[in-house]
Amino acid sequence: MNSIAPRTVISFGSTRFTSLSPSFLRLNPFSGKQKLFGGFKSIHSTSARSIKAVMELNRNLYPQIEPYSSGFLKVSDIHTIYWEQSGKPDGYPVVFLHGGPGAGTSPGNRQFFDPNFYRIILFDQRGAGKSTPHACLEENTTWDLVEDIEKLRKHLEIPEWQVFGGSWGSTLALAYSQSHPDKVTGLILRGIFMLRKKELDWFYQGGASAIYPDAWEMFRDFIPEEERDDFIVAYHKRLTSSDSNIQVAAAKIWTKWEMMTAQLIQNKDNITRGEDDKFSLAFARIENHYFFNKGFLPTDSYLLENVDKIRHIKAIIVQGRYDVCCPMMSAWDLHKAWPEAELKIIQDAGHSANEVGTAAELVAANEKFKYLLLNGSA
Repeated sequence: MNSIAPRTVISFGSTRFTSLSPSFLRLNPFSGKQKLFGGFKSIHSTSARSIKAVMELNRNLYPQIEPYSSGFLKVSDIHTIYWEQSGKPDGYPVVFLHGGPGAGTSPGNRQFFDPNFYRIILFDQRGAGKSTPHACLEENTTWDLVEDIEKLRKHLEIPEWQVFGGSWGSTLALAYSQSHPDKVTGLILRGIFMLRKKELDWFYQGGASAIYPDAWEMFRDFIPEEERDDFIVAYHKRLTSSDSNIQVAAAKIWTKWEMMTAQLIQNKDNITRGEDDKFSLAFARIENHYFFNKGFLPTDSYLLENVDKIRHIKAIIVQGRYDVCCPMMSAWDLHKAWPEAELKIIQDAGHSANEVGTAAELVAANEKFKYLLLNGSA
């Protein structure tokens, strides 16, 4: 069924925006009219500064909330994934893609979104968090996860949604949106990671070790010297060992290396996550499994090579200048290939979404999208 939306024209600076009336938004929350396409490129132009002058965007995390529904979805003969919904049941749908892979979601992930506007969907990817079987590597690939997102979208009867992902979540968001561009209304990406060899080599073969030599020693010394020419391969051998004690020992060290490098100023609470057997086993096994298999991507620069498939989708990239886990070169490469995407560099942040400046810009990015959804495109 086609609907004709009531519209008004709003001018900010030299740019004119056609506005959808609030009543139309309420009645038609998933209308294709509200997709965040390239027409919003002025969001970071001179006129966007005029918009900001009219509307001061919230940059504070929203209060903690609880899900209003949750459940488990069987996505294969082996895997069942946990999902939850919070915020506004009839609000604008947004799906949160967690990092790792293998990290799972946490309650704080809900706080990036206005619960009075967004219908917030979180889910734990295969083998992670509350999904079962725990830390399972079988039938666990990028393309399995892409199709799980689609299965979840259909299960929740959502025609299309906004996609939000950081670190590995940005990888998965790019892979999903390139596979299903007609289902994505907008992208917010943080800590860009495209699983290229130079990115993996930076973090697991040198580069990052020059900045965190103290943390690197522990990671390096767990592996015999004769195997140190490829740490991903060496850890893979141990993380898939038939000896569960070897798996856990390797998992804790693998996880702790990343936790110690994830923030510009190290966070002790974050580092202690590496001591948790259950969390570290899923995080390390699944992450290493993906990296060992080069992300199951056909070519080294596959996600860059397929940017044209999503060029029309409005996107905001938030990147910490001093991100050691996913260095800024990747966000820069993506932005150069996709100049229509707005790049916001946080000058005093590392990798974590929870660093003050990064969290503020992620909230603001969702607020920009909310504002544009309410007020329509040029």
